[in-house]
Amino acid sequence: MRLTQVRCGGAFIILATYMFLRHRDKLRATKAELPHLFAYGIVGFLAVQALYFVAITRLHVSIGLILEFTAPIWIVVWLRYVKKKVVPALMWVAIFLAFSGLVLIAQVWKGRTLDPIGVIAALLDGIVLAAFFLIGEKLTTKRDVGSLMVYGFGFASLGLAIAMPLWSYPVEIFTQTMDLQGRFSGYTAPGWLLIAWVIIMGTIVPYLLIVNGLKLLSASTSSVMGMAEPVLAGAFAWIWLSEKWSFIQLVGGVTVIIGIILADKARTAAH
Repeated sequence: MRLTQVRCGGAFIILATYMFLRHRDKLRATKAELPHLFAYGIVGFLAVQALYFVAITRLHVSIGLILEFTAPIWIVVWLRYVKKKVVPALMWVAIFLAFSGLVLIAQVWKGRTLDPIGVIAALLDGIVLAAFFLIGEKLTTKRDVGSLMVYGFGFASLGLAIAMPLWSYPVEIFTQTMDLQGRFSGYTAPGWLLIAWVIIMGTIVPYLLIVNGLKLLSASTSSVMGMAEPVLAGAFAWIWLSEKWSFIQLVGGVTVIIGIILADKARTAAH
């Protein structure tokens, strides 16, 4: 949770400074907009991360990710049965393939016990992630990405500051030296540099890409494409940490990619 706090707070400071200096007029918000922006920050920037961390402290990371990435299913169910919109049959196939691929990657049949609280947290995270995509899709039609992210990270940082006061932050982490492990074992970097990397490359850049993607794609398509995260994480783990995938996991990775391609085709067909 302290990592969530520093990444949200750091992202807010950097983005707010840039927007204030370059596009301060875009930061204006009406009273009618503020509740939606508050919900977006608390749901998409705070709750998604908080519930994920609760889940992975009680579950295997791969299981937590699979349950989190039920988000596309909740989105399509919402669009079809609540909003009464037409969902292309190909989108259902895409979700099935992508989700099945994640199951193969995680190899859930290997006898891991599931903690009930962890499962509940991960499933709630999937629902919250779905809400993040749906709210984001709506807000990006009215606001630019930069100001939207400033409000998102700002409200998330405010919520975290209330729950965990800044004056008790473990600031010693910034001066600690840490081993980079894996292929770079024996090499070290200071805590402030690694945290700066998490803030910029692990928070600001991904969220910029996600929110910009929502402006161009639908919430359902964007969420399915997000399923590529475990596949790419596995690739980086192979390069950096020398982790290996079994044949079944490789099949799962390919299946996820096929699902993503079909989701994009379904989006094109729907338009």
